[in-house]
Amino acid sequence: MSENRIGISERIVFVAGLVLVLVCAAASFADVKLPAIISDNMVIQQGMKVPIWGWAEPGEKVLISGSWQSRPWSATADKNGKWTVKIDPPRQAGGPYQMTISAKNTVKIENVLCGEVWVCSGQSNMQWSVERTANAEQEIAAADYPKIRLFAVERNASGYPLDDCVGSWSGCSPETIAKFSAVAYFFGRELHKELDVPIGLINTSWGGTRIEPWTPPAGFASAAKLKEIRKEVGQANGEYRKSVAESLDTIETWVRGSRKALAENESIPAAPVWPKHPLSSRGRPTGLYNAMVHPLVPFAIRGAIWYQGESNRNDGMLYFEKMKALMGGWRSVWGQGDFPFYFVQLAPYHYGEEPLLLPRIWEAQKAALSVPNTGMAVTTDIGNLSDIHPKNKQDVGKRLALWALAKTYGRGNLVYSGPLCKSMSVEANKVRIRFDHVGGGLASRDGKPLTWFTIAGADRNFVEANAKIDGDTVVVWSDTVDEPVAVRFGWHQEAEPNLINKEGLPASPFRTDNWPAVTVNEK
Repeated sequence: MSENRIGISERIVFVAGLVLVLVCAAASFADVKLPAIISDNMVIQQGMKVPIWGWAEPGEKVLISGSWQSRPWSATADKNGKWTVKIDPPRQAGGPYQMTISAKNTVKIENVLCGEVWVCSGQSNMQWSVERTANAEQEIAAADYPKIRLFAVERNASGYPLDDCVGSWSGCSPETIAKFSAVAYFFGRELHKELDVPIGLINTSWGGTRIEPWTPPAGFASAAKLKEIRKEVGQANGEYRKSVAESLDTIETWVRGSRKALAENESIPAAPVWPKHPLSSRGRPTGLYNAMVHPLVPFAIRGAIWYQGESNRNDGMLYFEKMKALMGGWRSVWGQGDFPFYFVQLAPYHYGEEPLLLPRIWEAQKAALSVPNTGMAVTTDIGNLSDIHPKNKQDVGKRLALWALAKTYGRGNLVYSGPLCKSMSVEANKVRIRFDHVGGGLASRDGKPLTWFTIAGADRNFVEANAKIDGDTVVVWSDTVDEPVAVRFGWHQEAEPNLINKEGLPASPFRTDNWPAVTVNEK
């Protein structure tokens, strides 16, 4: 039995599988089997080849038929019983369709739609359910969208990649939406309304988790600055292989004894404990990727949305390296090229610690926009300083959807981002800041003077500054700084600044200096 076929969870005692081997003479892959993600009510991605895979008897031929196609596709199970085939989706979005997978047995998949599929991942603010958002009762009652389909991956961790996960597809309705990810739902709802096509949402998230467990080994392998994490993964895998090797004699002795006990109708001896993989934890690198993302690969997707970072807030700019590893790793294993990856910049919150830790994460998240085909939803105006889980998830989903509609779906007339600092210039005793994404122009959200600007001279002492909109720029100054050299905006964990564009999207916090601001994990 290979490591990947041990089971869905390492929490299940391995020896239970050995008992089944002893008492069951049936072959491991007697019937064709599909992963949970390929099942009734699913959405298949339009406009690209769609991988369909599963397991059967080694060497067995499998036929895959779609009600939209007159001729079937075929695949042959390899020596491990795994088969994969890429099929053509329907020419147009819609449905419902049916699929049939036939070998020694036949599996029928009903109520299949063709449309747009997105993976939605992160920690608690992505996991946060619709029933816990603002206006939850009204939102749930109105969630009658049968062409939006929901798949929630059951939370699990593993030290090695699992073949399958626990989850099922369902239509979006008041009966199914309450416990689903609010950010994912509001994102998908916006896409569905604007594109008028079926939307598949795959929620794989877990509160309180760091970014490292969601990252595959391929991601760490590509990041030179994360060599210690890569080393940690390699050592853990080596330790696991060693402990398995050391346990084989004990297990083989138990198997022989159990066979004898079964043949002689005696009691089966106590089973040995199978070694646990050191990375089988939601807190260890790759542990969540292995159990909650790998089972989804290579299901065809349009892209991913991501809301995470609170648990990495001590990382500073190292979080930028970790985001590159996550995005690069996912794109590598999926093999779909640089698919869209849109993420949420964290909301202001009073963490009760060093107030510049959160701005450093904002800085790292903004830096991640340098990775191709990415986008960032800014949330400085819709947070809650006393609640790390702001209830307004509607605008979070909508802002992510704006990026997708503009950059992925070609809606060129949309303003999809708030102002992002582009450059600065010193003009006598003032600093002029220029922005990208000014939209219809810069504005103050509340009509009051601009807030949360600070300015410093060569002494690096930042003081509160005056700031005024001048066309598509902001002019910043202080009567106490005669020769300014740097400006910061929103550079505090509790900052809720009022600079927006006229489309109502907030400006992202920034600093124009590169002076050291070392955080815990950067030391």
